[in-house]
Amino acid sequence: MFEQNDTARAEGHPIVYIRKVAVADLPDEVQEQAQGLDELYAIGSETGEQLALVKDRNMAFMVARQNDLTPVSVH
Repeated sequence: MFEQNDTARAEGHPIVYIRKVAVADLPDEVQEQAQGLDELYAIGSETGEQLALVKDRNMAFMVARQNDLTPVSVH
């Protein structure tokens, strides 16, 4: 993992972390927008800032890469 992070930083692509989140743990206004989903995937910065929520893991990785970010899965 450190090798991948070092490579990504050297290429100028910040690391972002992809993790599954339960919709029930999110604020009410976000839950309303989740349209019946039980879980979403968060894209977060290295500092812990939540950058985006998307409906599935593949979309999270795609969004990160489209924004010149290097996604890493968090379990």
